[in-house]
Amino acid sequence: MAEKDMVLETEEKETVSKNFIEQEIDKDLAEGVYDNVHTRFPPEPNGYLHIGHAKSILLNYGLAQKYGGTFNLRFDDTNPTKEKVEFVESIKADIKWLGADWEDRLYFASNYFEQMYEAAVKLIKKGKAFVCDLTAEEIREYRGTLTEPGKESPYRNRSVEENLELFEKMKNGEFEDGSKVLRAKIDMASPNINMRDPVIYRVAHMTHHNTGDKWCIYPMYDFAHPIEDAIEGVTHSICTLEFEDHRPLYDWVVRELEYAHPPKQIEFAKLYLTNVVTGKRYIKKLVEDGIVDGWDDPRLVSIAALRRRGFTPESIQKFVELCGVSKANSSVDYAMLEYCIREDLKMKAPRMMAILDPVKVVIDNYPEGEMEYLEVPNNMENPELGSRQVPFGRELYIEREDFMEVPVKKYKRLYPDNEVRLMNAYFVTCTGVEKDEEGNVTVIHCTYDPASKGGNSPDGRKVKGTIHWVCADTAVKAECRLYENIVDEEKGVYNKEDGSLNLNPNSLTVVKNCMVEPELGKAEAYDRFQFVRNGFFCADCHDSKPGSPVFNRIVSLKSSFKLK
Repeated sequence: MAEKDMVLETEEKETVSKNFIEQEIDKDLAEGVYDNVHTRFPPEPNGYLHIGHAKSILLNYGLAQKYGGTFNLRFDDTNPTKEKVEFVESIKADIKWLGADWEDRLYFASNYFEQMYEAAVKLIKKGKAFVCDLTAEEIREYRGTLTEPGKESPYRNRSVEENLELFEKMKNGEFEDGSKVLRAKIDMASPNINMRDPVIYRVAHMTHHNTGDKWCIYPMYDFAHPIEDAIEGVTHSICTLEFEDHRPLYDWVVRELEYAHPPKQIEFAKLYLTNVVTGKRYIKKLVEDGIVDGWDDPRLVSIAALRRRGFTPESIQKFVELCGVSKANSSVDYAMLEYCIREDLKMKAPRMMAILDPVKVVIDNYPEGEMEYLEVPNNMENPELGSRQVPFGRELYIEREDFMEVPVKKYKRLYPDNEVRLMNAYFVTCTGVEKDEEGNVTVIHCTYDPASKGGNSPDGRKVKGTIHWVCADTAVKAECRLYENIVDEEKGVYNKEDGSLNLNPNSLTVVKNCMVEPELGKAEAYDRFQFVRNGFFCADCHDSKPGSPVFNRIVSLKSSFKLK
């Protein structure tokens, strides 16, 4: 009996652990609706991808992996007004970096324009589509409201022959932009407004990034998308909740076009992050106004920006996993994304010494002109990362905040007559200071205990404070960029009065004269480190050069965020 209960419990657990999309796929496979799983990610190349897209990419790719199926990348490039080759290339790079592999299945919707045109002709011949001369504004007026049915277009009952002739002329460029459209003939009284004779083709005399000037008519997204899925053999068209109301139209298109194995649309909730800017027009304005230095500015949450800041694919995969898949929209705190990168890097990143606000220390009893090399572990928690030799000499740099001439209560770092540990090195005691004319400390004088090498004293005496340091003679000058949220978190993202962004004026602090240990001077683009006591940092992919490094702070070391 106990064994039976255990089996039942295991089965229950298995069911629970599957999200609603997986349950739907399991049902389709069990009932023989499909014999395989084929998914896709279909971005429109009109901007850079952001963290919300990462969820869709990893979900679609993950499902294909889980079911031993296939995953396509397809550019939904049916709107030439906003699309650029730059965006195509950036999207490919982002998806590749996230770890989703489309293998040889890279497609463009524009490659199917001929089939879409034929599909439209088929609908006309079936009496299911007509050419309409109403203006965009008139179509809106005729559409009706959520409580009132729409009115039929006066052109709705044109003959099949007339519609075929007019549609051909549209294709041949005989009509001006906006003068005619092709509409599906469905139901102007439908409770779903998307079904009230939607526009499926428009005239647009524009050069397309892929097809050039071959076409002057372009299909609408709602018409093109199901056709693209059907042509490619997609089984499950996974998309976000805003397309739920469009599903009846999706189903209508694949049904009327009589595809043998029509794809099925399933919707899931978008990923919303609190206090971040994801809207393309807002980011575009930030770029154009020079507030950020491009679509990959580390203060943004585009995938390119997160990569440049120093996030890893694994941290974003973990984040998406923690967010889960649901049918209800919800917001996630940015702190959870920061938690994921900390967790990922704490075992991977070497822990190095970097001084962001340096003040000089002179150890008066250390032999002049001498230098030694101390063996320092790269990561105390991960011995596999090995160790390195760090130079130590008479003159060092420490953080200015690690010294106080008149210490506050419970201050455990360096102050006159106090002894502290220099990390992995020696005990030192402050004996005095030098100041400039304004009273600022310029040099701190210390003595050291030669017997305390490695950071412990043979006589067993303890010190309360441990501070990090960099040898002055070998230090490399570096720039560190400290990022905060680009929006003012107290005010919220958008100004309620005019819809503008509530920008944080202190979102970037550039610290020019940091002193770092020699190893950090060799850093290459995207190399990540933990700067002891200062946070996790990444070598900037644009501005950092060996010998002249520039580091972006990925995230601070501590957070109040806890996984529930």
